[in-house]
Amino acid sequence: MAPKFDHQHGFALEGRTPVSLIDDVDALQSIYINRATGNGNNDDERDYPLYRQSVLDVPQAASLVPAWVKRYRNLDQFWGFIQPKYPSYAERRTFIWDEFRALVEYAESGDVHPSDAAVSEAMSRFDAEHVRIAWTKAIERRASDPEGAITMARTLLESVCKHILDEAGETEHEANPDLNKLYKQTAILLNLTKAQHEEVIFKQILGGCTAVVEGLGALRNRLSDAHGKGKSGVKAAPRHAELAVNLAGSMAMFLLATWESRFGR
Repeated sequence: MAPKFDHQHGFALEGRTPVSLIDDVDALQSIYINRATGNGNNDDERDYPLYRQSVLDVPQAASLVPAWVKRYRNLDQFWGFIQPKYPSYAERRTFIWDEFRALVEYAESGDVHPSDAAVSEAMSRFDAEHVRIAWTKAIERRASDPEGAITMARTLLESVCKHILDEAGETEHEANPDLNKLYKQTAILLNLTKAQHEEVIFKQILGGCTAVVEGLGALRNRLSDAHGKGKSGVKAAPRHAELAVNLAGSMAMFLLATWESRFGR
């Protein structure tokens, strides 16, 4: 099916290619800079909601947009945010460029991973900014910084477990940095341990989930940038980061979906 197309403004409204996405992102960034530096015009006012929604309609792009893009639905609201925050035009431009950097890099790369969009959409349903930040950093660093990506994959799981435990009112985890213990506590809460089930297939699957978490912790200790290395240290490759991030994303999505299903949060 061909994507819907806005003939007046010349861009696809859904099913956009990477080329049209970067055009939308660039246009949205330019509109913000124009408004922040006193160069806005009627065309910007007209086009702003279209380009903003166009970018937000792409799940992975939406996970990378600055929080204030989602918060301010019109340019007057944005002006009320940016005008007192930075007194000079130069500071405002730099701020917008910095805030858009991850989104621009993603749009330029055209590096689309279907699983990224699914996990990003799941993350967006929860009021947990630290979880979304960990996921965003993990997927950003897969190719350019594999060791950092592996570290962030572990951080993502830690953040998800702590978020769920906090929402459940459990605070005993606060001083506990051990991912395996955090996951065990979360799994017990969500009825996801082998001991809580009788069916063999569920025991196998849930045992596999535990093994994934333990493996990610071990991989992080072995390949990430979390610890110093000697001369014989193993260097992480992008494929290692891809594996770690995909596993962590899948586990995070499963835990959040289970929490949402069982507790209606």
